[in-house]
Amino acid sequence: MIDEKKYDIDISVRTIYLPDQSDENNSKHVFAYTITIANTGTVATQLISRHWIINNGDGTYQEVRGLGVVGEQPLLKPGDSFEYTSGTVISTSVGSMKGSYQMAAEDGIHFDVEIPEFILSAPRTLH
Repeated sequence: MIDEKKYDIDISVRTIYLPDQSDENNSKHVFAYTITIANTGTVATQLISRHWIINNGDGTYQEVRGLGVVGEQPLLKPGDSFEYTSGTVISTSVGSMKGSYQMAAEDGIHFDVEIPEFILSAPRTLH
């Protein structure tokens, strides 16, 4: 059994709609998201890969898997954090994203960190 406090990773997310890159008439809605990954545990841990599920508001979705984030596989010592900004394009003005990071602790333990679902919403879409 994994000691969850030892391998504790906090995820926070901020999103923004990018109207200058979007084309609403052609169902192209571009969002940027900034994620902060903080190691609040007691063991240094490296982010190895990511898995995203990106949901459009019409019920369709796409999955994205890959190594690292923005070309990096950051090593987070206890107390360290890593922040990055990336983006996605969806066909509806409202959607959501969720997923997980696959991590490797320096003591050899591999574990997943859930990325809680967050909403992508163009301005004036949700009340």
